[in-house]
Amino acid sequence: MPVSLAERLRELIRREGRITFHDWMRAALYDPDGGYYQRSDRKRWGRAGDYRTSPERSELFAATFARYFVGLADELTIVECGAGDGSFAAGVLRTLRDQFPSRFVEVRYVVYELSDDAQQRAQERLSEFGERVQFCSDWESVVVRSGIYFSNELLDAFPVHRVVMDDGGLSELYVDVDTDGRFVWSTGPLSTPRLEEFVSTYSIELASGQTIEINLAIEDWFKSVAAKLERGSVVTVDYGADADELYDPGMRPDGTLRGFSRHGFVEDLLAEPGAHDLTASVNWTQVKAVGEKLGLTVVDLTSQDKFLLNAGLLDQLQYQLSHTESEAAKTSLTTGAREMILPGSMASSFQVLVQKRN
Repeated sequence: MPVSLAERLRELIRREGRITFHDWMRAALYDPDGGYYQRSDRKRWGRAGDYRTSPERSELFAATFARYFVGLADELTIVECGAGDGSFAAGVLRTLRDQFPSRFVEVRYVVYELSDDAQQRAQERLSEFGERVQFCSDWESVVVRSGIYFSNELLDAFPVHRVVMDDGGLSELYVDVDTDGRFVWSTGPLSTPRLEEFVSTYSIELASGQTIEINLAIEDWFKSVAAKLERGSVVTVDYGADADELYDPGMRPDGTLRGFSRHGFVEDLLAEPGAHDLTASVNWTQVKAVGEKLGLTVVDLTSQDKFLLNAGLLDQLQYQLSHTESEAAKTSLTTGAREMILPGSMASSFQVLVQKRN
């Protein structure tokens, strides 16, 4: 019998001592043999899974972005980072093929996905597009100097550090194991000076007892993207807030870390590593500032519903309704459109950031 991820983490902690939550979260999500995103026995997407992303909620999401991409770039080379099962890529490519055939013949679509399971699903889903699609699991092998780097719900899945303001100042939250073998929280010194630098850089003033998440991987990620991109755009879809709101002790005294399973919240985030999704909201102040330093100019940052409306979702809806005969399919389209643009819907809680490098 293979040893479970939970047991391997217990043995690691017993042998070497407690680990940062960052390292624990990285293993829980990305461990090759038991991480949540690597498991082939776990249905993550859709109604029967743990969550539904926008491409699964409505085909209009990807179709509207396809329209936007056509106007955004002269050279239609798209790198989708963290592409999952290929739902978004399929929607974009079908829209380009059916509505923009002159652009489709030039398109190059790069699917970057770490998970072997997700990449296999994406390869099956996108097989109809043949050599227009390139699949990569090694980030270093992605070489696109001019084009569009796109991601949807990628940044929120990066492992985060958790820090808390206690009587002695700023401390970090670690994961330990108690006498019964349960994973438990403990506090200790900061594992890297970058955490204190982060708090200083963004002028974060924590209240006593307040806990926040710090996503250092965001800076590392954008550095790696900027090093590849000489001309083009970075389009990021995710959920978060600017720093003053994200770290407001009155609104979020315990931070934004949460777990999802079967479309519900997980109560014990440390129980059963690899069995559920873990996520934390994005600091858009950080993303914008990092981008500016790297030569990525902010073109737009707005809520997803407003972005889709401005990008032509209603025009796309009319086009697809006029090319659909089935009443059931028409109902699905209009229902999906409402989910994408109605106030208070899921789409209104997401944001779209567009950055450009000339």
